[in-house]
Amino acid sequence: MVTVSPVDAARWDDLTSLFGANGAYSGCWCMWWRVAGRQFSAMGNAGNKAALRELAAAGRPLGLLAYADNEPVGWASVAPRDDFPRLLRSNTLKLSEDSGVWSVPCFYISRKHRGSGVATALLASAVEHASSSGAEVLEGYPVDLSSGRQPPAAELYTGTTGLFESAGFAVHARPQSGRRVVMRHSLH
Repeated sequence: MVTVSPVDAARWDDLTSLFGANGAYSGCWCMWWRVAGRQFSAMGNAGNKAALRELAAAGRPLGLLAYADNEPVGWASVAPRDDFPRLLRSNTLKLSEDSGVWSVPCFYISRKHRGSGVATALLASAVEHASSSGAEVLEGYPVDLSSGRQPPAAELYTGTTGLFESAGFAVHARPQSGRRVVMRHSLH
């Protein structure tokens, strides 16, 4: 059985255990969406880790951790969309100035738990978490697999349209460029 909890400073050690020395995806530490490209590159693995730790210590909404048998096995970044500047600057993913929008831009599932429902549990909990935090809409940016092309697992860190559809999300926009779509779940 998978349980899910919000990440805060008390769960920092669990998050670092899940992400490992490489910080999930190549030193990302889930800062890719949270800082500008040059800043992300300049910070590197150690700087990204320190920046995420500072956000956790400050009590900022970060995301959710999934546990199986008390072991951290998955992560979903979940916070107000304004906390993700890269989304706000994106020509294809930022489509409106709507207030009350939260985002779930990425997931990280431990290799041995992929395909076992962890992402499904995380996304369902993200809907509940965003709603209970006052969000009006939860937005995601999954990869559309309807073309039949199966990208490498590393490209699926934003989830798939099927995952989001099964959690009650609907396509909000299909940007002309890119492989991602914008999907939304109304929370009120």
